Amino acid sequence: MSKKVFFTAILFATLISCKQKQETIATEKEAVSEINPPAKGFNLENSDEQAILIADKVMEAMGGRKNWDETRYIGWNFFGSRKLLWDKKSGNVRIEIPSKQTVLLVNVFNHTGKVKIGEKQLTQPDSIAKYVKQAENIWINDSYWLIMPFKLKDSGVTLKYLREDTVQTGQKAAVLQLTFEEVGKSPDNKYEVFVDKETNLVSQWAFFPTANSDSARFIMPWKDYQLYGKIKLSRSRGKYVPSYLEVLENVDDKKFKEF
Repeated sequence: MSKKVFFTAILFATLISCKQKQETIATEKEAVSEINPPAKGFNLENSDEQAILIADKVMEAMGGRKNWDETRYIGWNFFGSRKLLWDKKSGNVRIEIPSKQTVLLVNVFNHTGKVKIGEKQLTQPDSIAKYVKQAENIWINDSYWLIMPFKLKDSGVTLKYLREDTVQTGQKAAVLQLTFEEVGKSPDNKYEVFVDKETNLVSQWAFFPTANSDSARFIMPWKDYQLYGKIKLSRSRGKYVPSYLEVLENVDDKKFKEF
């Protein structure tokens, strides 16, 4: 065989291999994304395919989109400072803050609520509105710390693949960047999310106060995954561990109506 024919054959085989690999990736992406469609408002145009594929694999590793959608009630303690009970379907949230003798009942869909401080229920509309806004901000923050891996393709998110790296404990991870537009209470924030190469679970995150920040304000692990209902949740952010966490099938609606 002449050198020209030999190298032509090698080139042809390489092209075929690359094409097959691309087709495999495309097929895999399509298959997974079909069962994990992005939320309305997810920045699909400016997010890249590799990041989206990894996000879909995270969803599957956490229990799958169907199980996440069917999970209704989640209760947890935010690192000892407050206790939350969230009805994902109705948008009702109950927040108890023992140190302030405060109970906040809010609906994050219609932005209404009730407030009790000590033995007194507030009645002034301006005061109620202020505490409802505070309750919504608490819920946004506290739920994100708990369920961020389910929100990688959420409304307002732009998702990018950055690099392969290692987490603080040495395991290999794919690093995704999340930036936000007109969502949440701090849309200028940026996160780098480390996804374990073997488990497809989030193993670490880094928080940056602005999208242009080069230095992370904090880097924390995501550890101690356990099955709650039909989904996986991580209990540990290093030294921060909730004392209470559960997924419930049924909750008396009075929890969201009465103090």
